[in-house]
Order: sequence, then C-alpha cells, then structure tokens
Amino acid sequence: MRSKFFAVALLLMFLVTVSQSAGPPTPIDAMTGAARAFLDTLAPDQKARVRFAFDDDNRFNWHYIPSEGAIRHDRRGLPLKAMDEAQRSAALELLRVGLSQKGYSKAEAVRALEDVLVELGGDPKVRDKQLYFFTIFGQPAAKATWAWRYEGHHLSQHWTVVRGAALASTPQFFGANPAEVRDGKSKGLRVLAAEEDMAYQLLQLLDTEQRQAAIIATEAPNDILTTNTREAAIQEDRGVSYAQLTTAQQALLIKLIEEHASAQPDATMSERMTKIKSAGFAQIKFAWMGGIERDQKHYYRLQGPTFLIEFDNTQNNGNHAHSVWRDFKGDWGRDLLGEHYRTAAHSH
Repeated sequence: MRSKFFAVALLLMFLVTVSQSAGPPTPIDAMTGAARAFLDTLAPDQKARVRFAFDDDNRFNWHYIPSEGAIRHDRRGLPLKAMDEAQRSAALELLRVGLSQKGYSKAEAVRALEDVLVELGGDPKVRDKQLYFFTIFGQPAAKATWAWRYEGHHLSQHWTVVRGAALASTPQFFGANPAEVRDGKSKGLRVLAAEEDMAYQLLQLLDTEQRQAAIIATEAPNDILTTNTREAAIQEDRGVSYAQLTTAQQALLIKLIEEHASAQPDATMSERMTKIKSAGFAQIKFAWMGGIERDQKHYYRLQGPTFLIEFDNTQNNGNHAHSVWRDFKGDWGRDLLGEHYRTAAHSH
C-alpha cells in the first residue's frame, strides 16, 4: 500500500513539474482550443454559417460599418444574436484568448457603445450589440493552417494561423462612436483615449521645426485613408521621422506604437515590435493632419517599412474615431503563407 502511495505521489509531482515547465499556452494553442470548443457548442446549421474554406475569398471581405441600416456591410458568419447563452460564452472566450485583457476590454467597450447610440436616438435594429459575427476559415487543429475573424460595427479583428506555428493578427480595427460619451450614464467614457491622448502629447512635445515636418495638412480626411482595402497602400513618405526626434520623443513614439499593439496578447505584441525594430526605428514617421487643439477634427499616422497605423477623429464634428493597424506584407498572413508555400515547394 505504501509503495502505491509513493508511486502516485511521485507521478503527481512529475505532472506538476511538467505542467509548470510547459508554461502557459501560446496564443495559437489557446485560440485553437477555444475555436474547437466554440464549434462543439454549435448545431449543424450554425456550423454551416460560421465555417468557410480557408481559401474562401470572403476571408478578405472586411469592413467596420454596421451590419444593418442604409449604409451596411453584408457579413458572413454567425452573430452573437443567433447564439444561446452557452454558445455566446464560448464565442467570447475565443475572443478573450485572441486578444489581450486590455484588447478584450476595449472590444467589449466598443460593442457596448451600440447601447449608447440607442440612448442617443439611434435605431435599435441597426445599433445592436448582438450583431457581431464570428467566422472561421479552415479547420482549427494542431499544425493546421486556418483563420478566424470577429467583426461588427467598429470592430474587425483577424487572425491567421499557419501550420500551427506562425500567427498573423492584422488587419486590426477599433472604432468608437462617440469617441467621448458626453451624455447619459456612460458620460465621460473614451474607449480610444490612450491612442488619442498619447498622440496629442507627442505633438505637443515637438519643437517648431519638428512640428512643421509632422503636420502635413491643416485639414483632416474624413476617414482612415486605407479604408477597408484588401491591401494597404504605402502612404506618402511625409512627417517627422524617428531619427529627427529627441530621446524622450522617440520613447513616446514607441510607447504610442506599443499602445496600439497592446490589444494583442504579450507574445503577439512582442513579435510585432520585434519585426518593427528589425526593419529599423529610424525610418518610422509620425504625420498629423487637421487641428491641433482638443475637439478639432484630426488624423495621425505612424508608418514604417513594414506597417501602418492610422487614427482619425473627424466625423460627427470630431467625436467619432477610427483606429487601424495594417501590415504591408503580412495582413491575413500573406508573408507567412508565402514562406510556407515556398518551403513546401522546395521539399518535393
């Protein structure tokens, strides 16, 4: 009896040691498990709505406008509205592991703004926080290539897994209408406050010569310039460069980029920042358009050799914000898939 007890004790100690050494699951492992768990909750007709082939063209068909109303986007997938409580819980768990805690809270705050718009007189059929869609492309599995999307008004998040080993997490879009809630029970809420305030802070730190380089237009565009394009175009090479900034200004610029990246889990964020650093901080440019005072319509972008971040707050008299992260070669995992196909071709 005593020998069996010690054997069990040793086995438990071994399992605990292995568990501790393995550490937390990677973002890919966590998403794969959560996606499979979500699919397991669905009825056949629901699975038919949520599942698409990996190479389906709909994977690139994205937008950030509402799903209903006069101006709308016809979304494919399964909305929260068509799920029961257990299914919604599983779906949101997938979103939770796809994003960081900060990113998940931000996404849920964006969704909650639909209720604010109803309070302000919006049509509840259009401003519906249950009209957010989950779509899965391919089969979530270990060592598989698959993708998924979470999308609705002012949210469009995309993840692509290549052979269970590499992850792409762009395009990444967050919006906020209103950018600042000025009435009602949510008065004072600013979902994209950090992204906006940090950019203003950087602008204020610039000296006259730096500011002349940074401000490329006195009028801001009505939207992000890349909109919902499938491939983000490299914007004009204008603005103040990282190399022109002081050490303190450079640190703030990197902090602003990190703020946008922090919507993703730490490991994913770290991969993004490593890629940016490898391409060279010196070539990053900060460009501003529009007014420089609070409540004036404004736009800024951060552009480097590999990436583009755009932020605008121009609609509704400067109280309707959009924020996007695009990767010039890596949106939807294009660079990762290209490397995968090249490797596969050379192996035959």
